[in-house]
Amino acid sequence: QVQLKESGGGLVQAGGSLRLSCTASGLSLVDYAMGWFRQGPGKEREGVSCISWSGGITHYGDSVKGRFTISRDNTKNTLYLQMNSLKPEDTANYFCAAVERMQFRAGYCPAKEYNIWGQGTQVTVSS
Repeated sequence: QVQLKESGGGLVQAGGSLRLSCTASGLSLVDYAMGWFRQGPGKEREGVSCISWSGGITHYGDSVKGRFTISRDNTKNTLYLQMNSLKPEDTANYFCAAVERMQFRAGYCPAKEYNIWGQGTQVTVSS
């Protein structure tokens, strides 16, 4: 059974840090490009950051550039998102997603093109 499972969310004060993980089962992440997406209350799902299958190409949304870092360890079948200098507006449910690696588009993270999704992990940033 193909599954992506996020972990690492929680409640943090503004300025704090969290590290999200996304562990895959039933598929080998080396065959997939990956992304982190988020959906806040009353908002559409947005691309936070995406990474090519090798990790050599990354993209960040403007709102998280310089604060978030995406990485992956294909030997552990795991994707990460290091989030620093968190702001209340980062509060959202964070999802990881996968797309076949040849479908990866450098330069942006189109949620509609990612077709394997996790259940999400909630991140809440208090002011």
